[in-house]
Amino acid sequence: MKRREFIALVGSTAAWSSLALAQSKGPRRLGALLYSDPQSDPQMAAIGRRLKELGYVEGRNIAIEYRYAEGRLDRLPNLAVELVALQPNVILAVGGDVAPIAKKVDQKIPLVFVSSADPEQLGLVASLRRPSGNATGVTLLQDALASKRLELLKEALPNISRLGFVWYPDHPDNEYREAERAAQTLGLRLHSAEVRSSDDFEAALSRANDEGIDAIYVVSSRLTVLNLKRLVQFATQHHLPLVGGWGAWAKEGGLFSYGPDGVAMAGRAADYIDKIFKGANPGDLPVEQPAKFELIINLNTAHALGLNLPHSFLSRADELVD
Repeated sequence: MKRREFIALVGSTAAWSSLALAQSKGPRRLGALLYSDPQSDPQMAAIGRRLKELGYVEGRNIAIEYRYAEGRLDRLPNLAVELVALQPNVILAVGGDVAPIAKKVDQKIPLVFVSSADPEQLGLVASLRRPSGNATGVTLLQDALASKRLELLKEALPNISRLGFVWYPDHPDNEYREAERAAQTLGLRLHSAEVRSSDDFEAALSRANDEGIDAIYVVSSRLTVLNLKRLVQFATQHHLPLVGGWGAWAKEGGLFSYGPDGVAMAGRAADYIDKIFKGANPGDLPVEQPAKFELIINLNTAHALGLNLPHSFLSRADELVD
């Protein structure tokens, strides 16, 4: 290489390095893809709080560009394309129905997700321990929780035998299969109440009730959570104890819930964003799974149902609603 060419190369490299350094000192750019909107999404609020704890201040060292579907899933693909076109440093996708859309649009920009469904089944990662691609994040899924919830239900209500199992079959998880396995051991019979849209709930619940169910078990998904109050109201009207996976089920009138704190877990996505901003490769960051589970029991509901819950069951509670 000639001396003049070498000097030109060094000069251009130095210029590029200076530009990169200047860019690194500027605000980090985060693209957020949401099903609802930033104001009403509690998981996004938790992520925002955690980012502040990590020292990120919007307008100073982080710029967040939102794209949100306002509850219309069909809008997400175009919104994802818009975000990718902005070339943010990281894309955040909140929801197991949202993240695959972002992943499909782009496989290069680091993607941090929050998902209640199985990230492997969704095609987001090669494995939870070693994601390998451009995506990592937080999953609320824990298959063993299905059997644990049924064990708790049987402990609380030893005489139950028929359980209405409300679930969205297109939600990629193993909860129904695990619940079936546990139900056989516990002497329970599951009555599958499949729902694929909000219009399905009334018929599905009525069929299960006609089968003489003793209680209702709800698998948490976008669809069932959107119809949470409707499900609790049905259970109340028909004098049926209801069990769900997240605290909201118990706090809104179900008998109890057992599972991770979904909002707190979502906040952990901010730690992934921070690590990637600082140079980590998302493919090397294991997906975080729940490590802490909360049993929340609604004493008002128990009283309204005329239940005398065993002390052994009550003593396990992390929180009592009264």
